[in-house]
Amino acid sequence: MLIGFFEALRRAKVQTSLREFLDLLEALKSGVVFADMDEFYFLARACLVKDEKHYDKFDRAFSTYFKGLESMDDVLEVLIPDDWLRSEFERMLSAEDKAKIEAMGGLEELVEAFKKRLEEQKKRHQGGNKMIGTGGTSPFGANGYNPEGFRIGQEGSRHKKAVKVWEKRAYKDLDDSITLGIRNIKVALRRLRKFARQGAHEELDMPDTIRSTANNAGYLDIKMVPERHNAVKVLLFLDIGGSMDPHIRVCEELFSATRTEFKHLEYFYFHNFIYESVWKSNLRRNNESTSLFDILHKYGSDYKVIFVGDASMAPYEITHPGGSIEHWNEEAGAVWMQRMTEKFDKVIWLNPLPENYWGDGGSLGITRQLLSDHMFPLTIEGLERGMKYLSK
Repeated sequence: MLIGFFEALRRAKVQTSLREFLDLLEALKSGVVFADMDEFYFLARACLVKDEKHYDKFDRAFSTYFKGLESMDDVLEVLIPDDWLRSEFERMLSAEDKAKIEAMGGLEELVEAFKKRLEEQKKRHQGGNKMIGTGGTSPFGANGYNPEGFRIGQEGSRHKKAVKVWEKRAYKDLDDSITLGIRNIKVALRRLRKFARQGAHEELDMPDTIRSTANNAGYLDIKMVPERHNAVKVLLFLDIGGSMDPHIRVCEELFSATRTEFKHLEYFYFHNFIYESVWKSNLRRNNESTSLFDILHKYGSDYKVIFVGDASMAPYEITHPGGSIEHWNEEAGAVWMQRMTEKFDKVIWLNPLPENYWGDGGSLGITRQLLSDHMFPLTIEGLERGMKYLSK
């Protein structure tokens, strides 16, 4: 049964391996969970899913494969071998419990009776003294009162049956095909964050202090280290206006997330493509622009440069002097982009348009060529790929 479940996850493109599947089987064999569908769901997810961005795919595959099952009662016979069922109960029983079970004819007879009643029972049973259910005096079930039986399920969940939590899909916004939101933008941006030992400020190195004190026969030996600082420095350039208007929300979310995640962040705006100047305020862009030459001379090559835009324009706006639709530019935008890529070690372009829309021609193709194809879509997966490149 679980082989089919494993294959269903692989078909759903959940990146899980045979080693992780064997870990799940070992956990089941060790009795980590028993007869509880909710607990099995969380155990399977913990064992089989390596990255939270796959939670939604896992939930959908789990729901499809186990559709219609309200509790582990429905799959006990398939999932749990007889010898494990018996050994599990023997391991959990105290001497007093074993004595009570002997009053019913022994564990073998109790297990066989349980399986027989499971076959006879076709619906949920509440109360009573025979069938498998809840709240009664039958030796099988949950929340009951028979001292000579065993409990099915009900581990810290007394007033609910197995809730199909996998159908809630609480992590659906973490799917790597979903357009970015502020929370998952932050998750992706953290791949770029690096910390370095810098500055004169010091902090207590607790692990080294404990180790040194122990090695010093208990005499306190305090160890200090330089304080950790966020060493990532980012230049963010945002395309504004025109064809970017439909993407305002996602750009705002990206801008908000980057300001939170990076201590050393400088941002500028441009329209369609970069030329000799950019600006900080769109309201005062005509009066307070910043020379791109000043940016090239002010910021070190270790800054990570991120352009955000749809790169959708007439090709001549990139390739020819005077190509800008707002002013006369003495030098082509391509010349300025080449200067940026020569000065800074890592430059990427984030595009809110779907990747299958880009193509190899037109302004998109030219932009990709100028950045050595380091253009990434504004999805979680695309942003993670971009951050991975920048962090190399």
